[in-house]
Amino acid sequence: MNVIDAVNKRMSVRDFLDTPVDPAVLRALVEDAARAPSGGNVQPWRIYVLDADGTRRMREYMATEPPVEAPEYDIYPKDLQEPYRTNRFAIGEQMYATLGIARDDKAARFAQMGRNLDFFGAPAAVFCFVERNMGLPQWSDLGMYLQTLMLLAVERGLGTCAQEFWSIQHKAVSTFCGAPENEMLFCGMAIGHVNESAPVNTLRSERMPFEGFARFV
Repeated sequence: MNVIDAVNKRMSVRDFLDTPVDPAVLRALVEDAARAPSGGNVQPWRIYVLDADGTRRMREYMATEPPVEAPEYDIYPKDLQEPYRTNRFAIGEQMYATLGIARDDKAARFAQMGRNLDFFGAPAAVFCFVERNMGLPQWSDLGMYLQTLMLLAVERGLGTCAQEFWSIQHKAVSTFCGAPENEMLFCGMAIGHVNESAPVNTLRSERMPFEGFARFV
């Protein structure tokens, strides 16, 4: 598979098959993704891997309903400007429309959001942490790691969904993973085989054209 093919095929999968992912494949994905660049080769990512047993235990743990917490970072700026606000609003409306969920159906929207806790049915996942003393450059390194992991998953015939949702359960995730106090949760990532028959997986988010975000100087 060419890199551009993986880039174009990658998407946020929100409905997975329960087909297990071989733990050896998970290990290879996580290890190979560490070839991602990082400033000064710091390699600041700290990754906790959940296979089928791990995701099962995590689901059982979350069924005890640990309290929702305030995220330790702002997922979006408090005053999100254009065109970013429109981009965010549009993809949300498109997703709910694909699922047949009306805008005023708060219960259904809340239930769909709650599927994050089930990893959207995925049998594998990772939780991505970074040490608290790291700065913005190291957070960007973590993003490059995650993108590399997602593209490698596509090459393996797998889908992914990065889940910043887990930031509202950061204490529960840290406890489950046994993460030390000096590590901060960034996100989770569901990993598994894509349910091709699920309507939500037909959604392809749009991208701004070159002129919308770049220019020659």
